[in-house]
Amino acid sequence: MTLRIGLIGTGWFSGVHADNLAAMDGVKLTAVCGTSLEKADRMARRYGAEGYEDLDAMLDAGPLDAVYICVPPMAHGEIEMKLIERGIPFLVEKPLGIDTGLPEQILVRVRETGLLTSVGYHFRYQHNAARLKEELSNHTTGMVLGRWMDSMPGVSWWRRQSGSGGQFIEQTTHMVDMLRYTAGEVEEVYALYGDRVKRSQVDGVEVADVGTVTLRLASGVVANISNTCVLPEGGGLSQTGLTFYTDRGIVDWNPQRLQLAAPGVTTEYTEQGSPYVRETEAFLHALRTGDRSRILSSYEDACRTQAVTCAALVSASTGKPVRL
Repeated sequence: MTLRIGLIGTGWFSGVHADNLAAMDGVKLTAVCGTSLEKADRMARRYGAEGYEDLDAMLDAGPLDAVYICVPPMAHGEIEMKLIERGIPFLVEKPLGIDTGLPEQILVRVRETGLLTSVGYHFRYQHNAARLKEELSNHTTGMVLGRWMDSMPGVSWWRRQSGSGGQFIEQTTHMVDMLRYTAGEVEEVYALYGDRVKRSQVDGVEVADVGTVTLRLASGVVANISNTCVLPEGGGLSQTGLTFYTDRGIVDWNPQRLQLAAPGVTTEYTEQGSPYVRETEAFLHALRTGDRSRILSSYEDACRTQAVTCAALVSASTGKPVRL
């Protein structure tokens, strides 16, 4: 049976998912919905699909086995609710929104219906993510330091607080999610945010451009994840990753490699293959078989990451720690 897939969104991430789907057997991208018919048609033509600018029109046009949602953070809510109402499984890109209110409402309906969902925390699907979890199971971790240091994305919605939710919610959520995935749940956060550079350089910037967040985990591990978007573009200066300080040494992960450092010996594993492909393979497997065990981030699980990143914003705004 050929799976018929719809796609909402026409940006870069939509193209990543569309290319992966097009390369897989037994899958057909049949519909693309965009903010304009021109954008939707332009992407749809590349895959022999139909373009739509209205979601209801796309859903009414023909049966879909699943939909990929690749829209900015502020655009979530109505899309998910319509898919749930029609019983159409979906894979949605992170973050789930700009706050916790809408995701919590959506989660209620997901639980009620039992709908199959997946969320695009693709780092979980890295080979090194599994290797990292296994390695840490043999360590006692004392603390973790994380980072997402980069330049500011050029799209206008990212600069608005009501568009992206800010860097920690929109980007650094990946580091929070990997911390949860490998080290356990977060119980308390305390955050400090600041405006150092971008508001004086770029019109319309509302989001903080520096921030540091201290997190207490249920296990007792203390973590800190810092981020900034003040770095100049195109300089190859970006830094992302997590460093675990343990009783056996230092375990350092970034998207390109995993490094294990113990007294007198260092071992390094380079990441191979595409986690986006493995993410989609897990979702399609669940669609075909009902087996959800290969999906590493469900909507419910992703809501817990969303809660942490939004708690950090509350803490930065109030100057007080927030317990989860």
